[in-house]
Amino acid sequence: ELIRWDNDSAYVSINVIRTRLDKKIEIKIFKEGKKGAKINTIKINKISDLIGVFNVVMFSPEDLVIIKGSPASRRKLLDMELCQLNPKYYYNLVQYNKVLNERNTLLRRFKDNDLSIIEIYDIQLSKFGAYIIKERFKYVDKLNQKGKIIHSEITSKEEEIEFKYISHIKHLENAEEELFKLLEESRKSDIERRTTLNGPHREDFNVYINGINARSFGSQGQQRTSVLTIKFSSMEIIKDLTGEYPVLLLDDVLSELDTKRQKYILNSIQHMQTIISCTGMEEINNYLDNNFKIFNVANGSIS
Repeated sequence: ELIRWDNDSAYVSINVIRTRLDKKIEIKIFKEGKKGAKINTIKINKISDLIGVFNVVMFSPEDLVIIKGSPASRRKLLDMELCQLNPKYYYNLVQYNKVLNERNTLLRRFKDNDLSIIEIYDIQLSKFGAYIIKERFKYVDKLNQKGKIIHSEITSKEEEIEFKYISHIKHLENAEEELFKLLEESRKSDIERRTTLNGPHREDFNVYINGINARSFGSQGQQRTSVLTIKFSSMEIIKDLTGEYPVLLLDDVLSELDTKRQKYILNSIQHMQTIISCTGMEEINNYLDNNFKIFNVANGSIS
């Protein structure tokens, strides 16, 4: 979708200006599916080399799925935020998914003499999965620390938010051993169902407003505010770890919020790099100072 009909490839570049080091990132996408990337004209071979070079937090209307959607949408949120902060997390996640796919493939065509191979997979899944679970718990703890303050400000202290990571692992110091035991105990069920039923790919985190599950019982406004809290908390976490705020992308989101929440967002972004896409300037003009640029996009052209 990024490649024009009359071209074989698409190209984009960005100059990242940071307090520590300036870098130019270039990415090229080809129709046949190949991709290439460079940092300061030097070709990179692994996507992990881009981790931490350019941190971004995006807020769009579709993000409501974080609260309303399936556990997969919340796992994806955690994975995306952790991957852009921690190359080791990215490595463990890639390795875990690789082993998981191989295990599931084996389960779909299982034979009795495959048990020894499954045990080898379980050892690997336990190692990579334990790291993923531990880091997710840590990140959700940070979301709680930041989120309680931010949500209280947005709701004028009327609501209290809480995030809980849901896992079968009870003692994080023994996460690898516990995960291996879970996989071992569920082998019979896994073989019958032909899929892996335990592990971080099955876990979730819940959002509570004043002690009530926001997914099941929260109003549309409460769910939107919860997502807003998550996004701004993520920005503060990145700031704490890197010393700089990420770039914030607001994709046609202001029209979905009431005046109070619009005001909170626009007052909060004055000190950070923000890119806002919207269909009109009405909801923005009252809150922003003159330190911004406007680009108009029409018929595929920017002016």
